[in-house]
Amino acid sequence: MLDHISLSVTDADKAKTFYAKALAPLGYKLVSEYEGGFGVGQDGGSTIWAAQGPAQKPIAHLAFRAKDRKAVDAFYKAAIASGAKDNGKPGLRENYSPTYYAAFVLDPDGNNVEAVCHSA
Repeated sequence: MLDHISLSVTDADKAKTFYAKALAPLGYKLVSEYEGGFGVGQDGGSTIWAAQGPAQKPIAHLAFRAKDRKAVDAFYKAAIASGAKDNGKPGLRENYSPTYYAAFVLDPDGNNVEAVCHSA
């Protein structure tokens, strides 16, 4: 099981706002803040640590499991409202699997952030 990941972000405040809002529908919240960085996680444990620095190279692809398709839709709506760029509207990706329902956005630094539900 994954404990955490670390990202380098060019604007920690902008990234913090994005991740806190976009991941809230998936049960994530801001769990730590420090000068130039933050942690976002579930149940008090940070899943993502981000610190201000050069843009992540190569860009990251982060896929977060959603409990249902409504949560994927809510993630997409919250992410776009927080300034993300569309990289794939919510919908089935049957070329991945018959029940793969996902949405993709680009965070402020261009990282590909996905919410996915595998349930029918």
